[in-house]
Amino acid sequence: MAAEELARAGIKVLVADAKPSVGRKFLMAGKSGLNLTRDEPFESFVNAYTEAATHLRPMLENFGPEQVKSWARDLDQEVFTGSSGRVFPQKMKASPLLRSWLTRLGGLGVDLRTRWRWTGWLGTAFQFETPNGNVAVTPKLTILALGGASWARLGSDGAWATWLADKGVDLSPFAPANVGVALDWSDHMRRHFGAPLKPIQLTAGATTTRGECVISKHGLEGGGIYAISRAVRDGADLTIDLLPDLTHDQIAQRVAKPRGKNTGSNHLRKTLKLDPARLALLLECAHPLPDMSALPDKLKSLSIRHAGLRPLDEAISTAGGVAWSALDDNLQLKAIPTVYATGEMLDWEAPTGGYLLTACLATGKHSGQNAARSLLSS
Repeated sequence: MAAEELARAGIKVLVADAKPSVGRKFLMAGKSGLNLTRDEPFESFVNAYTEAATHLRPMLENFGPEQVKSWARDLDQEVFTGSSGRVFPQKMKASPLLRSWLTRLGGLGVDLRTRWRWTGWLGTAFQFETPNGNVAVTPKLTILALGGASWARLGSDGAWATWLADKGVDLSPFAPANVGVALDWSDHMRRHFGAPLKPIQLTAGATTTRGECVISKHGLEGGGIYAISRAVRDGADLTIDLLPDLTHDQIAQRVAKPRGKNTGSNHLRKTLKLDPARLALLLECAHPLPDMSALPDKLKSLSIRHAGLRPLDEAISTAGGVAWSALDDNLQLKAIPTVYATGEMLDWEAPTGGYLLTACLATGKHSGQNAARSLLSS
């Protein structure tokens, strides 16, 4: 986004990407359907960014959900809105959009170099490891779009934080966002790895969400868990309502029916229609099962005794990064004139559901527009 704004202003642009091909995290985001943005009232959309909403508002006003949809259509990718309000390309994947975008950038004269890994400064020059050896570049202006500190194999390893800190840039510590919770399962859970938990309702602190998640080898993952991961990170307890469509009294009436020769677990399976995954989680987290009179409480608020969040590198995104106090309104670093920072390397976080990509696109456009104005006015 930043490169395109500069190129459209007639400025010569070099894009250096550390990986053998570009947009690897963008492509990963589209692996199960590229959620570009969200179709909801603008105020609701902005408020999803919590503490960063004030900083991001002007950028999202310039390039928010409606503009993202138009941008995709301009790249010959028609979009649609799903039942949850999430917006996807009709083709669902990221690769057709990325190919079209790269073609457009090439037509604008953008010089794209892959396997160019920034390794810090050499005096005032930016030094890169490249297939042809070390290269030092001294541009008139630089925009850093280095990602957060998750999914290092896709390119965002957070190594840049040390180099910026050495230059006096204020940083907030990295923390995992939109990430699974870790559990040390007993052996009986193995056969349920990969099984979805639905329908369920998850609560952590003041955050409650109706969603689903997946039992994995290492814990619980998926959209429902990601939505409450920030509250868990902040120390809130996690509980799950395994039967959100039934009231406490309805559950009590059903489990009070004669059990006959059924075991306790079979009785629950039959009377409450509990599928194997939810029943297994109940047995895992409420072992031994309480008597039937206490079961409704457990089913409506099952305490998940977890071991915290999964590691930072497994997170979809990261909190922390370049502090807003280190930036001017143009996203230029106060400590390093002529250097801008943009995207996920800034200190903001958002839920999944299109918010992440939209803010990355919006900040990229904002930094590129302002950098172009600075160059053309100098």
